[in-house]
Amino acid sequence: MGCCGLFFRTTAAARSYRALVGFTESRRPLRTCPPSRAFVKELFLGRIEKKEVFPFPEVSQDELNEINQFVRPIEKFFAEEVDSRKIDQEGKIPKETLEKLKRLGLFGMQVPEEYGGLGLSNTMYARLGEIVSLDASIAVTLAAHQAIGLKGIILVGSKEQKAKYLPRLASGEHIAAFCLTEPASGSDAASIQTRATLSEDKKYYILNGSKVWITNGGLANIFTVFAKTKVVDSDSSVKDKITAFIVERNFGGVTNGKPEDKLGICGSNTCEVHFENTRVPIENVLGEVGGGFKVAMNILNSGRFSMGSGVAGMLKKLIEMTAEYACTRKQFNRNLSEFGLIQEKFALMAQKAYVMESMAYLTAGMLDRPGFPDCSIEAAIVKVFSSEGAWQCVSEALQILGGSGYMRDYPYERMLRDARILLIFEGTNEILRMYIALTGLQHAGRILTARISELKRGNVTTILETVGRRLRDSMGRTVDLGLTGKLGAVHPSVAESASKLEENVYYFGRTVETLLLRFGKTIVEEQMVLKRVADILINLYGMTAVLSRASHSIRAGLRNHDHEVLLANIFCVEAYSQNLFTLSQLDKYSPENLDEQIKKVSQQVLERRAYVCAHPLDRMS
Repeated sequence: MGCCGLFFRTTAAARSYRALVGFTESRRPLRTCPPSRAFVKELFLGRIEKKEVFPFPEVSQDELNEINQFVRPIEKFFAEEVDSRKIDQEGKIPKETLEKLKRLGLFGMQVPEEYGGLGLSNTMYARLGEIVSLDASIAVTLAAHQAIGLKGIILVGSKEQKAKYLPRLASGEHIAAFCLTEPASGSDAASIQTRATLSEDKKYYILNGSKVWITNGGLANIFTVFAKTKVVDSDSSVKDKITAFIVERNFGGVTNGKPEDKLGICGSNTCEVHFENTRVPIENVLGEVGGGFKVAMNILNSGRFSMGSGVAGMLKKLIEMTAEYACTRKQFNRNLSEFGLIQEKFALMAQKAYVMESMAYLTAGMLDRPGFPDCSIEAAIVKVFSSEGAWQCVSEALQILGGSGYMRDYPYERMLRDARILLIFEGTNEILRMYIALTGLQHAGRILTARISELKRGNVTTILETVGRRLRDSMGRTVDLGLTGKLGAVHPSVAESASKLEENVYYFGRTVETLLLRFGKTIVEEQMVLKRVADILINLYGMTAVLSRASHSIRAGLRNHDHEVLLANIFCVEAYSQNLFTLSQLDKYSPENLDEQIKKVSQQVLERRAYVCAHPLDRMS
């Protein structure tokens, strides 16, 4: 195996990477096309697979009508009947609200129709997510139920398991929870201690252990639980491996603690769940014995894209409320909306909402194609960008609102508290950045292994070709990856931005090759390098999404498409500049690279476990 195939071995970073690999999901296709290449992975090679992202995904008129049928009553319900302030203050969702959510079908949005669910495509699920996200506690409750709680049954459950559990889960008669996290294992899922031991008669597993921070833990009837089991390996040795189980509360020995007192999403039920000698029938193993790790990560990978549409829905409402305030609040005899720094904040909020919405629906459209495309990196990118955009935009809105934004009489401070968890759950953004970078580098490594080996061996032809290419690059070559011109994929209104994307992609590919040559398999430990790789990739995917969407909107004659062009061009120019700076940081000898100094500061602080500098009022003794 080449050096690039040896990246992922035994370190904690490698475990975190492996914990996120895998993506399969049953879905209803929106359109037909041949199996696709993973778009983002090809960016690591300096390539843009146009057919994967151009034109922007569309739904048929029939599906659009179907979506609107679902949307109208749900919008009316959230506007007229959901009291988010009461939910936040009382720390629970009222029973009558939960019952109405069930009647609307929101507990079975992606459960196949044959099992009583709505059977929504990913695109339709994203659209409904825009509305549901208007109350964060409800959104989290529904997501914990179906995006992770019951998702394993849909992905890998047997026909018997699906028939037994999905109908009552789809109706909301039963509520589901996902039980992975433990007191001593957060992001490192491989270190869980909950154990399932096969009974002497081999008919049951005896489950013992505790899980923490389980959403719906106090409400759930059905739990997807992950536990260590003894597994006989191919070499006849016995090893501990994780297995997934479907556990019913009425199996006995299942208890939960009191609801946690949280910063935000206060109306969602979050608590500890304990299993004491719980007898789980062997037919309730979910997937294969010892295959639970992959099941868990497939579940987590499958739903991240929807955070983009959910956050975008929340930001649209926030922009609407904040703009009303800015256009009526007067200071210095002028409306707030007339001041440049206030205008800048609205432009930022609109831009962030547009980018995350574009990425979410582009990803959903790709997922809805037949052939089970691998969009796990794209989904992770959407989650990182959207969660950080939510936190930034709500903070900016509070600046516009001043003291009013800080008061509990208004919804804004609640929105800020609710937004903070987005950077943590469904994979922390730090772990996801490692995943984004390492997965793409592994793909590039497989392709470039032979070339890198030739360079390391001193193959003269390969070296001369590389030197020549870098010389041409240093002289400022024109990059053409097929996005612009007569046969290009983008509309002329965004052609200049598309050229910036092409340039960024080309030099990103060259940088990836340099990093693989420089670090080899040790790159798995270079987290600051990996973060920069991920940050560039997030920008590249965002640029691609807005260019594809804006081009589609112009050609389709959609209303306000000129506004989309403004947003797309602003984002692309800013992302392009950020990428140039980040690419320069990836050069070990660049003055912008301060990695060693940063590590030294951190080491000194952590050695003392304190702020190191003397107080400014101290004097020499």
